[in-house]
Amino acid sequence: MQHDNDVNPLKLVSKLGLNRRQFFAATTGMAAAVAVTGAAAAQAAPGAPGANGVLIPAPRRGIILYTVRDAVSRNPLTSPYASGFKEVLTELSSIGYRQIEFAGLTQNANAEGGANLNNVAGATLLRSWLDDLGLQAEGNHGSVPSTITDANIAAFDTACEIANILGMGHIGTGSDPTSSAYVADWEAAAARWDFYGERASRHGLKLYTHNHDIAYSFLLDSGPLDATGRPTRSSGVRRLEYFLANTDPKHVYLEMDIYWAHVAQYKHKTYTAPDGSVVTSIFDPAAVVAAQTKRFPLFHAKDGKIDTTQANGYVMAPFGQGDIDYSTFLRRVGAKGSHNPMWEMDTAPGNATTAPNQSMELSKVSYDGMAALRG
Repeated sequence: MQHDNDVNPLKLVSKLGLNRRQFFAATTGMAAAVAVTGAAAAQAAPGAPGANGVLIPAPRRGIILYTVRDAVSRNPLTSPYASGFKEVLTELSSIGYRQIEFAGLTQNANAEGGANLNNVAGATLLRSWLDDLGLQAEGNHGSVPSTITDANIAAFDTACEIANILGMGHIGTGSDPTSSAYVADWEAAAARWDFYGERASRHGLKLYTHNHDIAYSFLLDSGPLDATGRPTRSSGVRRLEYFLANTDPKHVYLEMDIYWAHVAQYKHKTYTAPDGSVVTSIFDPAAVVAAQTKRFPLFHAKDGKIDTTQANGYVMAPFGQGDIDYSTFLRRVGAKGSHNPMWEMDTAPGNATTAPNQSMELSKVSYDGMAALRG
């Protein structure tokens, strides 16, 4: 199944005798053009109002498999829908996705390859499927050790080896470097991430952290101190701002979840200053990225509809059906077309009875939304 045109790049790979990386290096412009048809092509036609080019080039349209975790984990022996890594990757490739971010390397035990592919043999099998389908693995939401020990270093090196087999450029985690609000804990986390970031670079990888809204809340770094000697007030620095300023930009990177960054803009507006006054400070996600745009190689392109009846101020939506202004955001962050946006929607899986294939169906809807984005 082809996405929306008569040109099949995957067949051209075989016909021209190119490997996957050679093909994409040689045909970036063609790949972007191939994906633009119908209404999207009309929108991009010369002279069309607001038609300033594709904001997410075709080779950089990605998805994190957490979005379709129900499909990866369902039993192929009992489900008529795509089940397990191979079938899910096949369908995502046919939709048009070219980049994949993993959320662990386990699947249903009855899927081809077995339950656990987090080993050399499993990763080699996965890589063969990625290559056959014209897909590029970009990263994985694994784990970064919480301490620096010989055993943890060895485990991290093994994770890097697996990442290299899969062809990833990045290795990371879906968790904050620390859940603490206190400056001392963020200082310790920064030192630990510098260590593992340098370690990752030896393997040719960029270490990244993915964050939710709380990481953009204000750091407790000022007095008066509480009974345990910890600060109770803030200088106005946000947790991740401190982390960025105190880690090596050559070794530590971030994946901004654009939805959660907008939730932070809605929720985390004030802090108590050292003198006890309450100060208003509105978070600007695009400005944070623009200041160090190369430190954000990955995004989660998660959309949301404004809903102030909810504590977060938003509810998740398929890409292109929400209220987050992605056109403006991607133009403001700079380095147009160089970031790797992974579509994610935590709530994509539907009811197993009434909407058993919802996450895969929304993957098509959201791919089309990414392809249509102009700016």
